[in-house]
Amino acid sequence: MGEEAVHFSVVDAKDCKQSAVDVGDKTYVICRSDDDSKTSVVKIHDKLTHTWVVPTILGKQPLLTKSQSAIPVGDEKILVIEKGVPLNESIWFLEIDTPFVKQQRKIKGTEVVSWSKGVIGVGQKPVVISGPSGVGKGTLIAKLMKDYPSKFGFSVSHTTRSPREKEIDGVHYHFTERSKIEKDISEGKFLEFAHVHGNVYGTSIEAVESVTDEGKRCILDIDVQGARSVRASSLEAIFIFVCPPSFEELEKRLRARGTETEEQIQKRLRNARAELDQSNEQGLFDHLLVNDDLETCYENLKKLLSLDDDQEDSDDFFTKEGKETAGYSIVSKTVSEILLQSETNEVKNGAACLLALDLSSLSGGAPGRTRGLKIRSVNSF
Repeated sequence: MGEEAVHFSVVDAKDCKQSAVDVGDKTYVICRSDDDSKTSVVKIHDKLTHTWVVPTILGKQPLLTKSQSAIPVGDEKILVIEKGVPLNESIWFLEIDTPFVKQQRKIKGTEVVSWSKGVIGVGQKPVVISGPSGVGKGTLIAKLMKDYPSKFGFSVSHTTRSPREKEIDGVHYHFTERSKIEKDISEGKFLEFAHVHGNVYGTSIEAVESVTDEGKRCILDIDVQGARSVRASSLEAIFIFVCPPSFEELEKRLRARGTETEEQIQKRLRNARAELDQSNEQGLFDHLLVNDDLETCYENLKKLLSLDDDQEDSDDFFTKEGKETAGYSIVSKTVSEILLQSETNEVKNGAACLLALDLSSLSGGAPGRTRGLKIRSVNSF
């Protein structure tokens, strides 16, 4: 089944301080907006049709300086180094043809690009979020995905049920045969699974790794039973349980939705009480997050995930080497690494001080972790 036709708007890219990068038959122009916001502007020139298009830009955007250097990393991403800012704040990726971007193109029916920030040092762990029905965890996750669509990604679950109308294989679920999923489960390829209404649902290791391979932290929205299975697996994750301020408040919220019968409400309340009891199981959850006020709870969730401190997961390379305030630009690229040079042309012992950004660190590593970027010093005579 082919993709739907995509419609684009035509723009003029002249008079723009910009970085232009060729990838295949397209030129990607990256520049700062004309207003005082310093937000990014991306324009795409199709060399075959000789037209300009403005894509939908997703992800938390860098506040661009007056100039930046950029270079393609394969066919899926463009590495952008902002000039004039510390290195640990300057590394960004513009995703142009990653699986996430392809998925968003299908959903939105337009051209899409997405920003994601380079993580230096140790990669970040995926996040397991559990909580009873009606507690608001779905709303919290939706806010995370809206504010940070390129920082977080959902693992796409597998199911043996048939797709419903408008459901896309690989986007809403991986639809599979029962014999296939049962074989994979027996071979240890699933982190968790459950039988629901005669069908099998589950989260595969490969589904989590596909999110990780995009440089994103994977979010798993699963029940307590699933969380226990993931905890017992090889996946290193942060486990968060969202709970209500009281059981009475939870019942009030469930009834206020007006979407379930009394029988369904009673069933959800029984399950909620069991999950609340199990949430106190020693060693299961790392954090209990009380959702009394949604905005306060969301701010606390962001603090738990270090979203207000992008440097928390970085190693101390910059402090040790005195590079925390240095600005860098791209010099050259090889198969395995990209060379960066200080804008101050720093020289030590008669040698220009360069940094090598290891491209191999974008793959591999601990299961489920986002790929931390490795950097080393290089002396060039």
